Amino acid sequence: MTQLPADGAFLTAPSRARLWWEIAIVLALGLGQSAVYAIVQLAYRLTDETPLADQTATLNPSRSDREIFDLIYQILSIGFSLVPVILVCFLLWQTSRPHLGRLGLDGTRVGRDAGRGILLVLAIGIPGLALYLGGRALGLFVAVNPAGLDAHWWTVPILLLAAARASLQEEFVVLGYLFARLKQLGWSPWTIIIATSVLRASYHLYQGPGAFVGNLAMGLLFGWLFQRSGRLLPFLVAHFLIDATVFVGYPWAAATWPALFGLPG
Repeated sequence: MTQLPADGAFLTAPSRARLWWEIAIVLALGLGQSAVYAIVQLAYRLTDETPLADQTATLNPSRSDREIFDLIYQILSIGFSLVPVILVCFLLWQTSRPHLGRLGLDGTRVGRDAGRGILLVLAIGIPGLALYLGGRALGLFVAVNPAGLDAHWWTVPILLLAAARASLQEEFVVLGYLFARLKQLGWSPWTIIIATSVLRASYHLYQGPGAFVGNLAMGLLFGWLFQRSGRLLPFLVAHFLIDATVFVGYPWAAATWPALFGLPG
């Protein structure tokens, strides 16, 4: 199948094999790699002598005992982890405006999309916290420490950047890119929703089996809503706000209710 562009040259649509290779490369650079490591880490945790409920996962650890180098490493880590997002934008870029129209990022309805993202926070954030606390009580979650950084003047800004990184990386790849490419491969909407939800749940397995269930449910909801709207911004907003609240608010919450979060008071 070909189309005739404005300059008269023929462009051939990518083959199925090329699309599969492209998907494999994008995932290997980021979330697919994370999923493989998370599965191995879960196996390690489950076979360790320490019970799962007594183990801890730190999401944003310090990377150096010297403050300035810790900051440099944090910035480098966040920057390089966004390379798959840049690659996805490059692959889905359209020559005509809106350039990322396939993601619903057309510069219109920004306020409405942001408002929907805030509503999603309420729909996901509160049940998610309840699931985590219940999972901790049942021994299905490890104790998650979202903010392992020492207290510096740059700690909060870095945690906010880390929340933005997670939002951009996950939603651009899982919702935006994979939905677009799997549709090109002829997958049905619900097959895409389920497959991307399993991927989303898989790279959270390092937090324990309960995290798989919670993120699977989140993925199904996000996928269903994205399939209906085709607009990525609400999910970027929701994911950022959830992670920013958890990353920045965790030290206070853990100090206030140490028993709930599995940490010594």
